Amino acid sequence: MAANGGLFRSDLLGLFGFVVVSILSSSFCLGIRSVPDGADLAGLLRFNEAPEYRNGVGCPISGASSCDPSLVHIAMTLDSEYLRGSMAAVHSVLKHASCPENVYFHFIAAEFDPASPRVLNRLVRSTFPSLRFSVHIFREDKVINLISASIRQALENPLNYARNYLGDLLESCVERVIYLDSDLVVVDDIQKLWSTVLTGSRVIGAPEYCHANFTKYFTPAFWSDPVMSRVFASRRPCYFNTGVMVMDLVRWREGNYRKRIAMWMEIQRQRRIYDLGSLPPFLLVFAGNVEAIDHRWNQHGLGGDNVRGSCRSLHPGPVSLLHWSGKGKPWARLDAKTPCPLDHLWEPYDLHHGSSISSKTNDLLGSASVAGLSSYL
Repeated sequence: MAANGGLFRSDLLGLFGFVVVSILSSSFCLGIRSVPDGADLAGLLRFNEAPEYRNGVGCPISGASSCDPSLVHIAMTLDSEYLRGSMAAVHSVLKHASCPENVYFHFIAAEFDPASPRVLNRLVRSTFPSLRFSVHIFREDKVINLISASIRQALENPLNYARNYLGDLLESCVERVIYLDSDLVVVDDIQKLWSTVLTGSRVIGAPEYCHANFTKYFTPAFWSDPVMSRVFASRRPCYFNTGVMVMDLVRWREGNYRKRIAMWMEIQRQRRIYDLGSLPPFLLVFAGNVEAIDHRWNQHGLGGDNVRGSCRSLHPGPVSLLHWSGKGKPWARLDAKTPCPLDHLWEPYDLHHGSSISSKTNDLLGSASVAGLSSYL
């Protein structure tokens, strides 16, 4: 077995070396971003100030430093295209947190976003005056030449890959972080997710979906390759969604997981081993070695599939986090007057100026127990 493992590693490293040479000799590739025009951007940057959320009884008193061990660290991307979703996500976290003043947000903003990182910083501060946060600038040229074409253009946005660089972008004193996508809302106390224990040597925790057809996330070219397909030989891989993860950044940095993911992205550029964007490299590195978190923390797929964006219903069971992964986004469908039923559960957290909030749904989320939410639907 040891001999076979050594042979596999050497074969894979040989393939990796060929890919690196090929990529370095190829022409530089520029990514495509959906850029709002001036009028759209002006409307995009109008948000109402959020209510003030204060700590409850028994919350630890944290210091001014982002290195304070009592803080809950959350990382999210922040860009003009998904800004409305990000603001709603932050609002939802604060609304349901038992200690909202102890939550620290790390926003990752692209260097050349139409709304500059400085503008985004001011916007967050004006919307959440008491929020503890920092904006980290992500240089897209770090990853742009590793990105291959996907089944949906939005999946090719370089900022989707910023999660790979959290170990580099965040301060070294930040040893643990929750990564959240921008198209979700949290309807439970984020402290519960933060308390997830990553057992053994596990680097990340996420809800796993072992009933899903795992083979569909990779192409026949991958599964027919005798070297690459053996990456899962010693694991029992399950699908997980990278939009909600608890990450141990100490183990991430020590294991150099950014480079491990980049290696598969480089192979993908040459061999076309998957069709989705930033998810498959994570599966290749981590699937089968993920700390399983309760499914209530990622009721994903509410945006439909990656082509039609059709309406979806919730999975059975209690709900702590609603995630509109897929093509359809709740703010877009609400604005178009074609919402799906579950989009109205996102609406109470929308702070965009001029948005209408459903009082019925707001009352529901303000008073009903989270466990009863899926029963109501």
